[in-house]
Amino acid sequence: MRERQNLPKIAIGAGDLERLSNLAEGARHAHPEIAEYLARELARATIAESDTGPARVRMGSQVEYRDEDSGQVRAIQLVYPADADPGRGRISVLTPIGAALIGLSEGQSIAWNAHSGAQRTLTVLKVRALDFAAAH
Repeated sequence: MRERQNLPKIAIGAGDLERLSNLAEGARHAHPEIAEYLARELARATIAESDTGPARVRMGSQVEYRDEDSGQVRAIQLVYPADADPGRGRISVLTPIGAALIGLSEGQSIAWNAHSGAQRTLTVLKVRALDFAAAH
């Protein structure tokens, strides 16, 4: 398991934090491992007071990241489970990679455990924040 001091600092807006905390709590029975991982990530996050500073991954963001193990670069949009469509690059925050991405800023890397159990590392290359609330 990863040690806390090796984890990158993350920031999450208060609105996202509340909704994601409720989501993690509600998913504890259906998806206990990922719900626990998301809850741990939320617990260590600082609350972002504003959108100033480096671009960070939040709900609705379009994210380009590199898988450091394979070198593959991928572009996704981070969404709530009801909006997920992996074939269209819409990845749920209730997946290992979605939970790993939340709150990261451009240039940050994090180790995460894939569904297979293998530990992987990703680096956020670009973040484009979309007005997710306006889309719903």
